[in-house]
Amino acid sequence: MAVPYGADMNALDRLKTLTTVVADTGDFNAMKAYAPRDATTNPTLILKAVGKPEYRGLLDETVAAHRGEPLDALVDRLLVRFGQEILAIVPGRVSTEVDARLSFDSEATALRARRIVALYEAAGIGRERVLVKIASTWEGIRAAERLERDGIRCNLTLLFGFPQAVACADAGITLISPFVGRIYDWYRKRDGVDFDGESDPGVASVRRIHAYFKKFGYPTEVMGASFRNVGQILALAGCDLLTISPELLEQLRAADTEVPRRLDPAAAARSAIERVRFDEKQFRFELNEDAMASDKLSEGIRAFVADARKLDGLIEAAAR
Repeated sequence: MAVPYGADMNALDRLKTLTTVVADTGDFNAMKAYAPRDATTNPTLILKAVGKPEYRGLLDETVAAHRGEPLDALVDRLLVRFGQEILAIVPGRVSTEVDARLSFDSEATALRARRIVALYEAAGIGRERVLVKIASTWEGIRAAERLERDGIRCNLTLLFGFPQAVACADAGITLISPFVGRIYDWYRKRDGVDFDGESDPGVASVRRIHAYFKKFGYPTEVMGASFRNVGQILALAGCDLLTISPELLEQLRAADTEVPRRLDPAAAARSAIERVRFDEKQFRFELNEDAMASDKLSEGIRAFVADARKLDGLIEAAAR
C-alpha cells in the first residue's frame, strides 16, 4: 500500500517517504533544487562538472593552492574540494571515489581511502559524513573491510552480481551500490527486449539483494544506482536508498504518480531465502560464471579509469 501523503505532493516527495533519495551528480545547483539527503560522485561526474564554467574555478583554485604536489594528490584534493561544497548543501553524506586504477590492489586502495578521509578531516569534516567509494572487486572488498574496522565508512560500487553483495555484507561494509541500469543495458542488448519495471533484471537484482540483507539482519545499506528510467526507480520504492540523476529527479518531481512500497523488509524476513557464503575461490568462480556481472564490472572499471585519466589531463594542464 502507498504511504499516506498530502494531495500537493509529487512523485519525488512521495518516494522520499519510503526511501532516502540521493543525488547522483557533481552539479551543486541540481542538489539545491531537489533537496536530497546524500550525494554521490565518481570520476565521470566530476569530469562533467569541471567542464562547466561555473565549476572550473574549483579546479584552478585547488591546483594553484597545491602546485608542486604529485598528480594523484591533486586529484584527491579536487575530489575532496567538490565533496566539501556538496556537504554544504546536503545534510547527510557524500561518496568520494578511490581511483579505479587501484581496483585490484587492496593495500593501495586502503592507503588512498585513508588519505581522502584525512583531507576531509583536515577541512573540519567528520568521517561520519564521508563514504569512500571502492570498486566491488575481491581486493576492493578486502580493503573496505579493513577500513570499516578503523571507522572509515565505505560505499562499494560497480556491483552487478549477488556474490559481490553477499561478500560486502559479510565484510561489514556500510553501503553497496548495485547498478540497475547497467544490468538492464546488458540484458537488453543480449535479448533485444525493453524490460518494464517488473521484468527488469536490474530491478530483480536489487530486490534479491535487499531481501537477502533484511532476511539475515545485515546492517549494510542497499542503494540502487544507475537508473535508465523512472519505472526502474518506482519499482524499487522502499529500498534503503536510491541515487538518482538530476534528469530523472526532475521527471519524478513533475509526475503526479502514486508511489506504493515495493520492497518490504517485513516480507523479506518471512521469505525462504537460504544463506550463502563466498570465500575468495567461490567468489571469483561465481562472478566469472555470471557473464553479465563479469562483463559489466570489467567495463565499468575501464570506463572509470578512462575518465580518471581525462581528469588527470585537465589537472596537469591547469598546473602548467
